[in-house]
Amino acid sequence: MNTFEALGLTEEVVRAVKDMGFEQPTPVQEKAIPQVLSSERDVVALAQTGTGKTAAFSLPLLSKLDISNKNIQVIVLSPTRELGLQIAKNVEEYSKHLRGFKVAAVYGGASIDNQIRQLKRGVQFVVGTPGRTLDLIRRKVLDLSHIQWVVLDEADEMLSMGFTEDLNAILKNTPDEKQTLLFSATMPKEIARIAKNYMNDPIEISIGAKNVSATNVTHEFFMIQARDRYNALKRLVDVHPKIYGIIFCRTRQETKDIADNLMQEGYSADALHGDLSQGQRSYVMNRFRNRQLQLLVATDVAARGVDVDDLTHVLHYNLPDDPEVYIHRSGRTGRAGKSGISMILVHSREQYKIRQLENKIAKKITKSLIPTGMEVCEKQLLSLIDKVENVEIDTAPIEPFLPATYEKLENFTREELIQRFVSMQFNSFLQYYKNAPDLNVSGRGRDRGRDDRRGRDRDRGDRRDRGDRRDRGDRRERRSRERGGSKDYTRFKVNLGRKQGISPKMLISLINKATPQSSVDIGEIDLYGNFSFFDASSQHQAELIGGMNQQEWDGEGVFIEVARGKGPSDGGDRGPRGGDRGDRKPRRGRGEYSNSRGGNFSKKPRRPKRPRNNK
Repeated sequence: MNTFEALGLTEEVVRAVKDMGFEQPTPVQEKAIPQVLSSERDVVALAQTGTGKTAAFSLPLLSKLDISNKNIQVIVLSPTRELGLQIAKNVEEYSKHLRGFKVAAVYGGASIDNQIRQLKRGVQFVVGTPGRTLDLIRRKVLDLSHIQWVVLDEADEMLSMGFTEDLNAILKNTPDEKQTLLFSATMPKEIARIAKNYMNDPIEISIGAKNVSATNVTHEFFMIQARDRYNALKRLVDVHPKIYGIIFCRTRQETKDIADNLMQEGYSADALHGDLSQGQRSYVMNRFRNRQLQLLVATDVAARGVDVDDLTHVLHYNLPDDPEVYIHRSGRTGRAGKSGISMILVHSREQYKIRQLENKIAKKITKSLIPTGMEVCEKQLLSLIDKVENVEIDTAPIEPFLPATYEKLENFTREELIQRFVSMQFNSFLQYYKNAPDLNVSGRGRDRGRDDRRGRDRDRGDRRDRGDRRDRGDRRERRSRERGGSKDYTRFKVNLGRKQGISPKMLISLINKATPQSSVDIGEIDLYGNFSFFDASSQHQAELIGGMNQQEWDGEGVFIEVARGKGPSDGGDRGPRGGDRGDRKPRRGRGEYSNSRGGNFSKKPRRPKRPRNNK
């Protein structure tokens, strides 16, 4: 393999790289750096997350730009502020021997005035998120007329986050004569379209096969019932005492709930999501990077910019809809030559998605079993013994206390001391997993029997888990499916759908929260783009409408009303392959609200007054 000197980089840049401890370039650096240095031809580079893409474009650009020129010569666009800050930090490290060089990071969630002042002082290299970059262009503060290089980093993610229009507007403000470097982990059609519209005969650099996962990541899936998802997650964490990983969730609310529950139960965890301020995000990330946290619970968007090389596990609390997002997630582990494990919690109705993923990543995803309570206890005990065995002993501070300690314990045998030590440290853990049920299900997804269902609550371990109304909601939903429709049910429409991140379980949880004094039977649930229909017992109609219309979802008010007409329904919320009805397009002609576009309400409804409680 080449050295950095052999790639043609300047002496100052090579010295900075070596100061950081790097001796040899990665494969993507080995291919991209000479190409950028020797040619002005546009480049499309495809490489997985964690392969050194930042250095692949920043090192040659630092070697080529004119430091005496105080105009902005390089603009790097990244999907998130975390990734942008990480790129800017790396560029600062690579350029520390370049006297007079300045880099600026511009991103939302921070003072725009400070960023404007920094730009006016003169910088040669700007790293920005699309929204803030476009804002500064429109304010006539960010001048891209002298740009020589444009870098689109994690371009596929920027497109998936909806930045297509912003990117188009930014690129139109750059000169025609420039070199464009596009770096991406995947090559979707949108990337090919950008390459066609904004790049001139680009050369493609590909490291490994397109759209496949890292070779040193092992993939496992665990088949469970939906209601056991959280408890299964805890067992997977408990059976790996030294775990250092990211738990991926679909929505911000789910991220908050999972992280809050884990922290309340004593796990070393915290959340990373879009509702955090920049200061809060930095605090969480610093704790995670310093290993003060074992677990980071995050959404896919928030995890962009999480640059940690030694993660042991990635846990998928829910599978993403897009298989390429799974590739991004699993690529967070198994970096820098280390091995990693990607673990997926799969509902029995989602098993077909595993086959789709296997085809996408070109690797086998092994079916594994959620460990039993005894297996977890054994792992935890051995981990505790390892800690005792490897503890460093400094007798000087404890020397004055040792005689009294020896005297106090002299009547115990060696075996008795070990038994008491293990009991003191381990009894609560053993008690928690006493009579813990089997959480695994077969591929058919059938229930495991009456005794197992009775024992399931024992695995929750505390009052919140044992008596969670969401679990009762799951049982009500299942019971209503088994018995079919009923004349005492009313069809309701709510302004929450797939685009708002709602799921049947989340909707049931919201209904439970809105009707805390009642046990509302829930029937069929149909999820659409921006709204949903569900059946609920007619006797609770007034309470349900009043309570739901006082709720919020993701900061927006919830509105519910009785559906006029029958509303879409065809006998259940199970899709053709066992998935939720939310995975299917609505059918025409099945009620007044039925349409294939999944449109929103025609006008903003008034919030009805909360009815009196006549109980």
